[in-house]
Amino acid sequence: HCMTASETKKISFVIPCYRSEHTINTVVQEIQDTVKTKPNYDYEIILVNDASPDNVWEVICKLSENNPKIKGVCLAKNFGQHSALMAGYKKATGDYIISLDDDGQTPASETFLLVDELEKGYDVVYGFYRHIKQHIFRRLASWVNKKMAQKIIGQPKSLHTTSFFIMRRFIVNEIVRYAHPFAYISGLIFRATNSIGNVEVKHRLRLEGKSGYTIRGLLALWINGFTAFSVKPLRFATFVGIFCAIIGLIAGLYVISQKLSYPDMPIGYASTMSALLFIGGMIMLLLGLIGEYIGRIYISINQAPQYVIRETTFKDNAT
Repeated sequence: HCMTASETKKISFVIPCYRSEHTINTVVQEIQDTVKTKPNYDYEIILVNDASPDNVWEVICKLSENNPKIKGVCLAKNFGQHSALMAGYKKATGDYIISLDDDGQTPASETFLLVDELEKGYDVVYGFYRHIKQHIFRRLASWVNKKMAQKIIGQPKSLHTTSFFIMRRFIVNEIVRYAHPFAYISGLIFRATNSIGNVEVKHRLRLEGKSGYTIRGLLALWINGFTAFSVKPLRFATFVGIFCAIIGLIAGLYVISQKLSYPDMPIGYASTMSALLFIGGMIMLLLGLIGEYIGRIYISINQAPQYVIRETTFKDNAT
């Protein structure tokens, strides 16, 4: 069905909520104020409580009581940002679906910059920031994430991905077909379409608090993204193994030639131990990588849930 310009289109805003009881009201109000400026657009806001330790669920319940366009989803435990997004996508009913943060850093007021760019013919559009309001650690982590994504899951070099993006309905329908516990949204998007755009938006400081991502959390996210949607790390492991074998062979031939040329040359126990430690370390690293893949297969076979919904603020007739 091709929409005409006069038809009302519906935008679903999906927001994972964690430690945001003091900020989510402001974000929701900004969304409402923005959509009011465009009478041809309807909206809904889906707030997913990812087992937040604060009182954000109570805030979500109050918001949904005052506005039927606001829907609350409460997860039974902390499944992580990407699984929370998947839970929200499953409940979204809009023609366009926008993901954004609960801390006010993503500019909801610039929603229609993304909408306008999407309507040029893209399937997905990411907002990107010319000037990022993050400390050096997060910026470095984002840079590493981008480089790894380009090499492993096929992210275009010219594309800047952020947590503020818009998708068409059919892309979301494809994404929610993924039922395994290791959801990684960018990987799901890249395997669904290559019609992806960028538009510049302003990045803002958090309204309060600090990022929920620690070094451990970011490492877990990287591992998840690069083992869930690509076998390139396993191929890399093969090349590392071949490289180490070649180096070992060359070193062995060199030692033999030296011993034949200089029979009185003492055997180098230190160099032997160094080589053994290096090769042994590489073997353990690569076995660990293979074990990560096998573990994910095992967990998926056991049908570990991607998320579990404890309750919602609305009646859901979907199966």
